[in-house]
Amino acid sequence: MTDPTDVPDPTTLPTMADGRASAAAGGGTPAANGATADPDGDAVAILLRAGASPVADTDTDVGVLVARALARADADGLVDVAWTVADSPIGPLTLAATPAGIVKIAFGDEDGVVEALAAEVSPRVLRLPARLDVARRQLDEYFAGRRTDFDLPLDRRLSHGYRLQVLEALTATVPYGSVATYKDLALATDNPGAVRAVGTAMATNPIPIVVPCHRVVRSGGSLGNYGGGPETKAFLLRLEGAPLLV
Repeated sequence: MTDPTDVPDPTTLPTMADGRASAAAGGGTPAANGATADPDGDAVAILLRAGASPVADTDTDVGVLVARALARADADGLVDVAWTVADSPIGPLTLAATPAGIVKIAFGDEDGVVEALAAEVSPRVLRLPARLDVARRQLDEYFAGRRTDFDLPLDRRLSHGYRLQVLEALTATVPYGSVATYKDLALATDNPGAVRAVGTAMATNPIPIVVPCHRVVRSGGSLGNYGGGPETKAFLLRLEGAPLLV
């Protein structure tokens, strides 16, 4: 039986960029230093490449190895993007954070999100729910009606130029329970002719809910589009008690 104290060296942990693991039958894979890796280390690598979190039965050898390897990788600063999936009244939300802050909130589960983060932020992406505990708690409070403002550091690297300017103006000028139009935000950014560009900024907002693009509606009060769908947008506005004309 494998010694559960034989934890893989976190400096050799796989990343999304390594691709899916394939182990030769009955043997290990070559390690970075030319030696043959332990086959149990290969098992851990396979799980980690798949974005695995510690398995429920941590009495198993592989479960112990995975849990310890993930903890060591996190402690040693080898994970650039941590992600998890959180339940909510509007369905699952995939949350991701870098050491700088929340970098992504996506509607639905992780399908496609993890690969995009690996390409756009860093290939060192792992499922580490503990890193997102504060964000999950604040989202729970928001959906329960106990929070009207988020106190979370944000990593805005996925927004650029005028889109970033608009999203910053949105956060600063459109509080909980209120709405603004696309034209309002164009005026707030001293660019009155940029109504269409404001719409693009809302559509590409990488951190919805926390950066509240659901509060932006069309002139006249109709909802307009929303990444999570019009039903989700209406739900969020009603949750906040915002004026809603549809």
